[in-house]
Amino acid sequence: MTDPSFAIQTRQLRKVFDEIVAVDSIDLDIRRGSITALLGGNGAGKSTTMAMLLGLLEPTSGSITLLDHDLLKQRAAIASYINFSSPYVDLPNRLTVRQNLTVYGHLYGIPHLKERIAELAEQLQIAPFLDRRHGALSAGQRTRASLAKSLLNKPQLLLLDEPTASLDPDTADWVRTLLMDYRNSTGATVFMASHNMYEVERMCDDVIVMKNGKIVDHGSPQKLLETYSRENLEEVFLDIARNRTANV
Repeated sequence: MTDPSFAIQTRQLRKVFDEIVAVDSIDLDIRRGSITALLGGNGAGKSTTMAMLLGLLEPTSGSITLLDHDLLKQRAAIASYINFSSPYVDLPNRLTVRQNLTVYGHLYGIPHLKERIAELAEQLQIAPFLDRRHGALSAGQRTRASLAKSLLNKPQLLLLDEPTASLDPDTADWVRTLLMDYRNSTGATVFMASHNMYEVERMCDDVIVMKNGKIVDHGSPQKLLETYSRENLEEVFLDIARNRTANV
């Protein structure tokens, strides 16, 4: 039975590719209104988990509940309440930013779309390149355009993969502030995969750590720092990656 206080719940979620277990029977409970990070080294299972939450990969077994709906059975019912952004998934490069946002806006059935695009253009400071082709943009401009796409439908659940990858420090800080302001003003849930430990410490209420397809630890950033007697999450991450024992 699902708990409405959670935006994401999985039970015994498992994904196997041939004989490789990428995600090994994990249970997730992501609180509504939280910003939660999913951490892990390469091959830990983060990307596969995110792909299953997005419906891009079908689980080998287990269940996924998003916003009180069974993802595998009720995907259409929740599609308009969810969105996603990743610097590794480009918008169509031959379209302008405005054209991309218009196409996605129609897919989401957004009313008063021109006004919504204008609102996002001001909020995300993308007006100067709205009519430039996506393929001609810098990395920072692409990230802003992708974020605009992900916020078009004012999602209740926002899934992010490395939201500030390849950005300069000033743009990365701007993006973090934007995402925190969005959560604070809307009550949305943000679930993000990240390798940036500073980012996670600054933004997140909860942290989930994966290794070899399993969840090996979780808690608030402060709880993890206390558990491992460390000064920052990077040191905690290295302890877990190198099989050092927590101080419990």
